Amino acid sequence: MLKRLIYRLGSEPKLSLKRFLRGLALFVLAVIFIALGYYTHFSLQIIGLVILAIALFFAAWGYLGIFANRFSQVLDRQSSRTEEDPDLWK
Repeated sequence: MLKRLIYRLGSEPKLSLKRFLRGLALFVLAVIFIALGYYTHFSLQIIGLVILAIALFFAAWGYLGIFANRFSQVLDRQSSRTEEDPDLWK
């Protein structure tokens, strides 16, 4: 069941990279709003915090997909190695 979830999350690495980069861009935008709110009105900081929460969600979702893709490649190599030769000392 866990293996199926990993394969499903990592099935589209380009989409995961896009999600991660969108989250990163939103993070930069949130930092700009928070910094502007420090020097001007505090409501900009609140907007920045809301954008930051959204940015962290997208960045984490994208990174999880990228990690799942890499991890599924490791699982594929591991399963093909055990199917070919069961010798543990190779």
